[in-house]
Amino acid sequence: MIQIRSCAEGCILSVRAQPGARRTGIVGEQNGALKVAVSAPPDKGRANAAVQEVLCEELGLKRSQVELLAGSASRDKKFLLRGVPPESVSQMLRTILADA
Repeated sequence: MIQIRSCAEGCILSVRAQPGARRTGIVGEQNGALKVAVSAPPDKGRANAAVQEVLCEELGLKRSQVELLAGSASRDKKFLLRGVPPESVSQMLRTILADA
C-alpha cells in the first residue's frame, strides 16, 4: 500500500524514482511508495524535475501544488501535494494503477 500522509497543506506522498528508464510514467508500487520511472538522468536535479512533472500530469495538479520535500539525492522521495486530501490521491492512484 502506498504511503500517503495527511498534513496541514494537503498530503505527503512517498515516491520511489527510477531515473534513466526507457519510458516515463507511473509504474506501480514498491515498498510502500509510488514507483515513477523517468527517462531523465539523475544529474543536476533533472530526474527530480521529471518525477515532479509526471506527478503533475498523472494526478492533474498544477506545478505549484507539487513540491519535493525530501530525498533530492535519493531514489526514495517525499512530495508535498498542496490542497489535495489523501483520500483523493489514493483514489486517483488506484485508478491509474488499475489502468497500467
